[in-house]
Amino acid sequence: MLRAEDALLWWQKRRWYERERRAWQRAALDLQLARRRAYARHPLHGEPLAMLRDGRLTIGAQVHFEPHVWLTGGVNGRISIGEGSLLNIAVQVAALETVAIGAHCMFANGCLITDADHAFDDPRRPVPWQGFTSKGPTRIGDNVWCGANVVITSGVTVGERCVIGANSVVTEDLPPFSVAVGAPARVIRAIAYPGAAPGTTR
Repeated sequence: MLRAEDALLWWQKRRWYERERRAWQRAALDLQLARRRAYARHPLHGEPLAMLRDGRLTIGAQVHFEPHVWLTGGVNGRISIGEGSLLNIAVQVAALETVAIGAHCMFANGCLITDADHAFDDPRRPVPWQGFTSKGPTRIGDNVWCGANVVITSGVTVGERCVIGANSVVTEDLPPFSVAVGAPARVIRAIAYPGAAPGTTR
């Protein structure tokens, strides 16, 4: 038999976790995106509406979200996504403090971009209760292309026009105009644009 206190707890969780999935909330999110000339194919998870309203989520024109993108910033996290960027199915962007994505970036299905790690140092406490740590902001330059299931970790800067192969895990900075693969990701070659000076290829 369901006890009253259990039913109340379930209802409180439902109100919290489903808060941005109600029809009127979805309409409000669509309005916020339209004002920015951006678009989402729903569902869009996390707390994008709340973050847009309080200025912690910045989205450029023509940003496109495919279904099941997850944008989360906790209490203080900030996310910025430059114009023309595409986040494909099930991409997750999680900010403890700052995640900045440049213009015209493309993330294939299942990518994770974050500036945080789960803490696990205290053996007396369950891991989910230990909170998060960060090595600093995570920044991605313009025109970066990430293959499926790429993970970009805390404190990393990815230079402009990098290409990162599927299933790679980026744990250190990548210089601009690089192709990187692996876990951890390593640069395997530079990208050259004959006749174009660096920084003029946008």
